[in-house]
Amino acid sequence: MAETLEISEVYRAAQVLRDVARHPRLIGVPKINPDAEVYIKPENLQHTGAFKLRGAYYKISQLTPEEKAHGVIACSAGNHAQGVALAATRNGIKSLICLPAGAPISKIEATKKLGAEVCLVPGVYDDAYQKAVELQKEHNYTFIHPFDDLKVIAGQGTIALEILEEMPDVEAVIVPIGGGGLIAGIAFTLKQLKPDVKVYGVQAEGAPSMFRSIKDGERTRLEKVATIADGIAVKEPGVNTFDFCSKYVDEIVTVSEDEIAAAILALIEQQKLVAEGAGAVSVAAAMFDKVPIKGKKTVCVVSGGNIDVTILNRVITRGLVKSGRNCTLTLDLTDQPGQLSGVCHVLGENGANIISVTHERNSHLTSINGCLIRIEVETRNNEHIAIVRKALEDAGYHVVGQ
Repeated sequence: MAETLEISEVYRAAQVLRDVARHPRLIGVPKINPDAEVYIKPENLQHTGAFKLRGAYYKISQLTPEEKAHGVIACSAGNHAQGVALAATRNGIKSLICLPAGAPISKIEATKKLGAEVCLVPGVYDDAYQKAVELQKEHNYTFIHPFDDLKVIAGQGTIALEILEEMPDVEAVIVPIGGGGLIAGIAFTLKQLKPDVKVYGVQAEGAPSMFRSIKDGERTRLEKVATIADGIAVKEPGVNTFDFCSKYVDEIVTVSEDEIAAAILALIEQQKLVAEGAGAVSVAAAMFDKVPIKGKKTVCVVSGGNIDVTILNRVITRGLVKSGRNCTLTLDLTDQPGQLSGVCHVLGENGANIISVTHERNSHLTSINGCLIRIEVETRNNEHIAIVRKALEDAGYHVVGQ
């Protein structure tokens, strides 16, 4: 059964966090969606690179002396780990964090540097959770839940207070969802103080646990999750967070991996801000019209920026393809001199920059005297790709794939 939260708890959390958490100001991002007035709340600029510091620090600050003496344990995909580690270290408390073995190396190392002991667990977040529960019972640690705890939820709700203070006339807020602690705190606070604000939640298509649960009318556990948004790869929402989302969230949508990648790329190019996959899903929802924000003053919460640099290059490549900045054209040509030269001329005339060319003579997909040419090109956008493709076809070249 879900517990209840009072708005006074959120204000109390704000007082505790006043000199602990940063208060990043809203940033206008007009190119994200030209039909809406879109801003981002850049929680990726927090001390630990994510919003999780808020809930973790407030929860730990409210522990009894006895609970602190036992030390704390937590499970995390990475960001909650850093929040707990920092909060525990500042309060002189021992901390042990269970992380999925596949968590980004950057998050694992950052957690260690903040003073926590790390236990890597095979699997995803939910597997790390089960391990943390086992160790908590074995050693009598104090468990700091990453999302299904009222004090953690209250800490995350302080983001809503800051949004309302800076933009009292906000009309819509878009929030990433993993286990649901962030949106639970934000939605609860907004609906208490400004009930007409629309609150939209976003999940990755590969980890839609809250999306499915709300649709089914009960908490649903997924068999597996798979997404570049590792920070929200949660198989099952919490009891409290499901209840809060049912009561206070207007709609939950999902975004694809390519849409997430495109959002990460847009933030890098337009704002010089690095967001991790989980942090960028809110921006992806606004970019690709997943929620009804036309004409509305809208805030996208960018929840974190702790993306592993080894993944970033692949994400940028996917983002370039999704936004039409990069494409591969496959042409079925007659294998004779001058064909490739003619293709290159058409591409150059239409402003497409060639990156690479692959020539395949022995493909079963062509005639005996034919060949396949795959050309990777830089383009401006999807409309430019259509222009280039039409120009090739008008010049007599057979484009068989893109």
